[in-house]
Amino acid sequence: MTTIIGIDPGLAATGVGIIRGNGLKIEGYSFGSISTSKNNSLPSRLDHIFSKLLQILKDENPDLMVVEEVFSLAKYPKSGITLGQVAGVVMLAGCRAGVSSIEIPVREAKQVLTGNGNASKKQLEEAVRRRLDHNTPIKPDHASDAVGLALIGFYRYNDCR
Repeated sequence: MTTIIGIDPGLAATGVGIIRGNGLKIEGYSFGSISTSKNNSLPSRLDHIFSKLLQILKDENPDLMVVEEVFSLAKYPKSGITLGQVAGVVMLAGCRAGVSSIEIPVREAKQVLTGNGNASKKQLEEAVRRRLDHNTPIKPDHASDAVGLALIGFYRYNDCR
């Protein structure tokens, strides 16, 4: 059985999606997010994300971790720096757990899953839901994005074996 974990880094909520299966057949999936409070300090929030993710990685023992590549919008440069810090602790957790990691740009993920690199969050969530035959919306958005990353990793990982 192959297990792939997708991670959508975010300071308020880091999305986590897990896909399990054999060959190209998905046999199970789960999703959620690791939330932090804006009332806590940045180091405390990063530590919380790191600790929770490290525990998930140890429990699930995935074959691969797929992380959304950090990007920054020109009008919000500070958020790009913060996302980089979150992505750093995500990658560190993967390293500590002995899990190989790859990064995928958000436009590439949207292109692969929807056929449109400029797809909206809603379009991406609907595409992920269709692929999983999941009837209700996948919430929060970060979790949906993470499941999408895990799907891409699952197909690529098993296609290369």
